[in-house]
This record gives sequence, C-alpha cells and structure tokens, in this order.
Amino acid sequence: MSGRLREIAAPFVVAAPAGARVRTRLRVTAEDAAVLRAVGTYLGSLASADLAARCAEGRLDGKGKAASRRERKRALTARSSSRWAGAITRTSEDQWALTERNLRAERSSLRARVRRIEGRLAVQAGGRRCRVRGYATPAERHGKVIRRDALRARLTRVERALDAGMVSVVRGGRALLRKHANLPAAGLTEAEWREQWDAARMFLTADGEAGKPWGNETIRFNPDERWPELKLPDQLAHLANQPHGRYRLSCPVEFTYRGDDVAAQAVAGAVRYDIAFDPERGRWYLDASWRVPPEPAPCLEDLRGHPVLAVDLNHGHLAAWTVTPDGNPAGPPVTIPLQLAGLPAGRAGRPAPRRHLRAAADRTGARLRGDRSRGPQLH
Repeated sequence: MSGRLREIAAPFVVAAPAGARVRTRLRVTAEDAAVLRAVGTYLGSLASADLAARCAEGRLDGKGKAASRRERKRALTARSSSRWAGAITRTSEDQWALTERNLRAERSSLRARVRRIEGRLAVQAGGRRCRVRGYATPAERHGKVIRRDALRARLTRVERALDAGMVSVVRGGRALLRKHANLPAAGLTEAEWREQWDAARMFLTADGEAGKPWGNETIRFNPDERWPELKLPDQLAHLANQPHGRYRLSCPVEFTYRGDDVAAQAVAGAVRYDIAFDPERGRWYLDASWRVPPEPAPCLEDLRGHPVLAVDLNHGHLAAWTVTPDGNPAGPPVTIPLQLAGLPAGRAGRPAPRRHLRAAADRTGARLRGDRSRGPQLH
C-alpha cells in the first residue's frame, strides 16, 4: 500500500518587520578611535562581569529577574552611569534568555536525531521493516551506533544544564574562542586573534529614549549637523571634549541608506545606537535601530497583482526570478552563491542558517534593483 503524500501548507503572508536597522561607516581619526576603544573596553569589562553574575543566578521568575537586574544595575551605575548600566543589564538578560532558548532547541534536535538513528538501528543491516530501511552495511551500522552514543552524551549534558537552569555564554563568541586553540588552522596570528577578540568583547550600545534630544541621551547623532557624540563613564570623563563629560567625534556622519527615516525617528521617538569595530578591515561603524509601528499584513490576493520575487533554494546557490502578475518571468534569472561547506556540523546538518539566507537574499535584491534591464522590480 502506498504511503500518504505529505500535505502542502497553504501560502500565507509573513508579517512586516517590527523594527529597522541601518549602518554607516565612521571615518574616525586616531584620537577618536583611541577614545572609542577605551570606552568600549572599559564598558566591555563591566558587561562581562555582569553577564557572569547573571549566569551564576540561573533561571529566575519574573520577580527574580526584576530584583536581580535592579541590584546589578545599582552596582554598575556607580562604575559608569545609570543609562550605560541599564543597557548592560538588559543585554545580559537577553543573552541569557537567548542561550536558554538555544539549549532547548538543541535538546529537541538531539532527541530527534537519536530517535531517527535508533529507528534504523532496530532493523538489521541491509534489511527493511515496513518503511524503515536499515543501514546498508554492518560497518555503517557500527558507525551509527558510535554516533548515537555521542549524541546521547551531548543530550545528557544539555538536559542537565536545563534542569539546573545554568547556561554558558561566551562574550565574543564561542567560535572565535575555539580558534585560539588552533591559530594556524584559522589562518590567524596571536596578535590578529587578540585584536578580533578584544573588538568582539567591546560594549558600545545605548538604548533609545523617547523624549530625549535626538532619541538617545547616551549616544547622540545630529542629522542636521551630522555629528555623533557619546556620554563617557565618570571614570573616563577626562577624555571628554564637550561639556558634561561628553565626547564628540571629529568626523561627519551620514546615513546614505534610509537617512531620512533615521532623522525622522530621532526627532519623533527613540533610536538605539551601536558602535562596532571590524578589525579585519580596520573600520568603525555606527548602527541605528528603532521600532516600526505594526501594520496589518497585506492580503495575498492584493500582492498577486504586483511583480513577485520568486526564490528557489538549491544545492550551493539561490535561484531568483522576478515574475510579473501574469506569471511570466520579467527577465533572465539571477543566481546567488550559497556556500554551506565548512560550517560546523551543528549548522551544516540543518537547513541553511538564517543569517546565510538573509545575506544571500540581500545580495539578490541588490542585484535585481541594480539591473534595470530585468523589468519591474520589487521595493
């Protein structure tokens, strides 16, 4: 008897993004870079200590989280400011919650993988039971037994961590930390790795505040005069070049993409700013992010009256095509490479990671928008 075919879900419209984030480059001077590095390193040390304290507390209920953050913020305020302390404690709580969600997702994945292997191990090598096929050879079957035991061991460690409410977070990234154990394989020297590690552990994030000048009291950006400045911690107030312990960068700043939206949000609401350093390129960047008012999702029938960007996920690449409302292609297709080879097993064994798909989709949209010969485009 033939098996039942898998049902295909009905198409639906994904809700619009709840926020926006844009980036621009900071062409800082040597003095500006020294100040940013000093502030980011100092606040990064505070963020590391606060995250360690939060992880040591384990899982907390709502009241416990509020009490914990209040006490940690009070301690950090004495060493920075109330606004820097608020951003640090909020980030620590978000990192802890994200790590716990990742652990729960890993537990579900490990359980499914163990069940799948055990189901095939229940059948003799080369045999078949109903719709379950055993492994082809005894050697392959033996290898899967070893694999199952390894997955069971990982599952046990994950379940113990979740039961105890203890998670492990690495500021700077676990992948970068592992590279330090084998620098030649990573293609890095000790100095290059240290520069990347220090850059990843800096903290220069300021949450937006509605009602404050330009939407942020800690990191400000004036869209009209194009200057950015930040409030220095009291311990670094001697580096200030503006009144009230503030430092203004000497380079003019402009958001070439969605600059009008940034300016409008800075006047009307809160804007979060992040300053980051890319050691490989030697560049500093300023990110602006804000919430977007929710809007109802458009009707699927209305969208079908406009050109559609059709994307097909294939092995090693994305195939994209702009399709007109009558269903015909508006031009030749676009192929975007999507390389997953070399990724860690925890990612390569799953569908394409979201960040790789997002990057490939951005390249697809940029190429389609930049080629006017492809007919109507999506915006």
